[in-house]
Amino acid sequence: MTSLAGIRHSLRSYYGPGRAAALDEFQARFLGPGELGFDIGAHVGDRSASFLRLGARALAVEPQPRLARLLRLLHGRKPGFTLVSALVGAAAGTATLRVNSQNPTVASASADFVAAAAGAEGWEGQVWDTELTLPVTTLDALAAAQGAPDFVKIDVEGYEAVALEGLSRAPRSLSFEFTTIQRPVAAACLARLEALGYRAFNACLGEDMRFAHPAPLGAAAMEAWIAALPHAANSGDVYASLEPARLSP
Repeated sequence: MTSLAGIRHSLRSYYGPGRAAALDEFQARFLGPGELGFDIGAHVGDRSASFLRLGARALAVEPQPRLARLLRLLHGRKPGFTLVSALVGAAAGTATLRVNSQNPTVASASADFVAAAAGAEGWEGQVWDTELTLPVTTLDALAAAQGAPDFVKIDVEGYEAVALEGLSRAPRSLSFEFTTIQRPVAAACLARLEALGYRAFNACLGEDMRFAHPAPLGAAAMEAWIAALPHAANSGDVYASLEPARLSP
């Protein structure tokens, strides 16, 4: 099970001083009052909290049982908040979630992600010590049940491309996490998003809430940029929008 020490560390990291204001300022370009954001891989719910502060509704999807309970405590009574405790994949069913009890932010349903992290620089000491069999839903099923989202954030540790297989209609804007240990996953995500109709992309490195590019890129240029990043860049988020102006600094 996820350790309490790991959860406390995540809370300090994602609810630190000044972070809320910076996160709200950045996410306001994607969501406004009355709109709907999907927080896929909600973890401790900082993105969902930002959605709510912006006056939007938040659908948080978090498969880890202890984190789901934490999200209910933090946000469960707030108007506009909905929690789904499940994995998000290509089709409904079940899948195995591999949990790192000391670092719950890197729980993953991707065996390839865990294998890629083994021995990789910057990933030393990471141990996935628990496996949970959990239900799987899809982005399409969530949209059918909760309404079409205006923005979707996906951060599921190497399972992003699988999650996108379960999406058939493009939201106005969307983001997915990428890592330098699994660049082909980012390439697969970009191909899927391009097939869904997205033509404009930008990115943030790490937890920096500033775009890395002065203007949106196409899918091929974004893929090339990720391929050229040094290994030490580690991770970031790619943003896609049907309205390119939302992706300008």
